[in-house]
Amino acid sequence: MPLSLCAFSYSCLILSVKKTHKKKNKPIKLLEYYAACAIVSLARAIPFRGIKLIGNILGDILFFMVPKRRSVAIDNLSHAYSGEKDADEIRKIARESCRSFIYTFLEIVKFRYLFTGPNVIDKMKSYADNLDGLFIKAKNIHDESGGCIFVTPHLGNWEVLPHVCSVAGIPLAIVARPLDNEYLEKLIFHSRVVEGQFIIPKKNALFVLQRTLQKGTSIGMLPDQSTMKGLLVHFFGRPATTTPVPAILAITYKRPLVVVAACRKENNKYEGFVSDPIWPGEGYKSEKEEIFRITQEMTRNMESIIRRYPEQYLWMHNRWKTYKEKKELMS
Repeated sequence: MPLSLCAFSYSCLILSVKKTHKKKNKPIKLLEYYAACAIVSLARAIPFRGIKLIGNILGDILFFMVPKRRSVAIDNLSHAYSGEKDADEIRKIARESCRSFIYTFLEIVKFRYLFTGPNVIDKMKSYADNLDGLFIKAKNIHDESGGCIFVTPHLGNWEVLPHVCSVAGIPLAIVARPLDNEYLEKLIFHSRVVEGQFIIPKKNALFVLQRTLQKGTSIGMLPDQSTMKGLLVHFFGRPATTTPVPAILAITYKRPLVVVAACRKENNKYEGFVSDPIWPGEGYKSEKEEIFRITQEMTRNMESIIRRYPEQYLWMHNRWKTYKEKKELMS
């Protein structure tokens, strides 16, 4: 197994589940960049069967060699499926989750070069059973609302949404945390700009998001990670801090929130999900309670999809992290 693959996979894990406070020097940034270039070249060159094999190998390395993340995944699953699954089943799902995490990144690279050029729709249909329905439903919601808020969990391949929106003609702005490596930043986000999307830095993004919705552009967000500034809502039977930003935008601009996801099936195709729109209510008495209701409904929709494909969810993230400053869960 090439060392560059292991280095890249580990760096992806750090970037996705842990904030780095120390600034990296240029040699480290370049090492990460060239490792990423190596994996991009490899993923483009080999078939999906090959990258699935590599994903399994690197996922197992992650599972066995990074005990902290393995412990977080097993603990999260043990609480989420308490009384439903035994220890062996929990451990198996945690291991498959690590494999899925690595495979997703390899697959993202593959899709970015596959879903270009002529006949893009036909190419995408070969990887999904219900693509026509997804196109129609997502496009109708966007058109009828004048721009909506698409939210997706870290499940399956969350990068399929931008491709679907691009092909369906849905203008989309994506919220993402800037990387601490400007070389990787350019490599990863360049193709999105080429497809007509634009990236909104996650930090202090609320004002930009508001202007984006006013222009009729839909927004794509991954709001399923813990945050000290979030609301406490129920997720798999436990209170989990969840960002209120999607609900705030929905209420402020009277736009619907739509939960979407793309999960791998056993036939090597994807099953896509587009929820019914979650609209803000009319004449509610408390804005705070309405924000809580929408956020809880969003989280409930995500949980229902995750329960169908638990092995494809990012259980390594400390989703139920507690903060001393947080108040008790709203009833």
